Amino acid sequence: MDPSFEDVLRWYEAHLNPGLARVLRFMGFEGIEVRAEGPFVWDHQGRRYIDCLGGFGTFALGHRHPKVLEAVRAQLERMPLSSRLLFNEPQARLAARLAEVLPGRLQYCFFCNSGAEAVEGALKLARLATGREEFLAAENAFHGKTLGALSVSGREVYRAPFAPLLPRVRHVPFGDASALAEALSERTAAVILEPIQGEGGVIVPPQGYLKEVERLCRRVGALLILDEVQTGLGRTGRMFAAEHEGVEPDILCLAKALGGGVMPLGCFAATPELWARFTENPLLHSSTFGGNPLACAAGLATLEVLQEERLPEQAAAKGESLLTRLRHLQEAHPGLIREVRGRGLLVGLEFAQEDIGELVIAGLAQRGILAAYTLNNPRVIRLEPPLNIPWEVLEEVLQALDEALAQTEGLLAWLR
Repeated sequence: MDPSFEDVLRWYEAHLNPGLARVLRFMGFEGIEVRAEGPFVWDHQGRRYIDCLGGFGTFALGHRHPKVLEAVRAQLERMPLSSRLLFNEPQARLAARLAEVLPGRLQYCFFCNSGAEAVEGALKLARLATGREEFLAAENAFHGKTLGALSVSGREVYRAPFAPLLPRVRHVPFGDASALAEALSERTAAVILEPIQGEGGVIVPPQGYLKEVERLCRRVGALLILDEVQTGLGRTGRMFAAEHEGVEPDILCLAKALGGGVMPLGCFAATPELWARFTENPLLHSSTFGGNPLACAAGLATLEVLQEERLPEQAAAKGESLLTRLRHLQEAHPGLIREVRGRGLLVGLEFAQEDIGELVIAGLAQRGILAAYTLNNPRVIRLEPPLNIPWEVLEEVLQALDEALAQTEGLLAWLR
């Protein structure tokens, strides 16, 4: 007999995270996820949801893409984990395949299991390669919650409880090249930025900002690290968000969608001259499970699907349509939505008040849509559906959102 919702809730409260259990129930999520396919998730009661949170960008291919599943099943039958002493062909092949599509001169990869691990490795490499200790990051940034990644993240509610963090980390306003130029110096090892701030509220910087940051870094010999954990692999309408401005980072971080929504997989990639610093001691940075054959098989299949199904192009077309339709909803509900913004299928709706966003999320849940607010800006709901979401399913999402907004307006009017 399958456990009941009450059983699972009790285990959450007694053994996992009581606070999270309360938040999920408050937002209207009281189902146990049991099955998923494409853009859909089903709960224990058979209710179908359209997944517009998308694992914070993990499910770019949707849930359980058949090509990724096939590759993982085949590798599982051969060898899921590496001996760590013999050569690992899936890992080597994935590194070579990524080198073909990564921007600029990025040639070498280190594989890990998450975006935070990728950021940690990038920070270590930047210090190693430059001999410098200072990092510049953006206010309201999110790079993960391990110690180094948290140090360069930009919201105090997550940073303060774990102080002191890494020393010599400075934060400047995102999108302000003048502020960054003033803070940048020959003591700076690297500037680390998201091309679009995801958890910061889907903040798209001014056109030309990233290119100017690249120029400023070159001027003082600092490295440019782009965290494309959320924006990479087609999400913004290009394979990498850096391509929108022709930026060539020194180090780039990936994760989330890289595992095809089936396996945890992250990596950081860098140029040959930076990677040369690992040559003297090839075990200077290592991971027991990073680059395991099972995850790399998923990564290889993911890259094939992205290109075969032209998913970056799909994200560009669907994102343009979605943004237009959402701005029409903004005009229809001007007291609720302050701004609609995004690029490709990374879209944010900023509400006039945090409470409005919570009510809209609950209204969407009632209508079978999974969505959530961004971690660093609770006034913003992010929409990150699969890049291959069918047009008719996207239409369902828009209809449900219109109804949830109208419901929220009615509730606010009644409370007044």
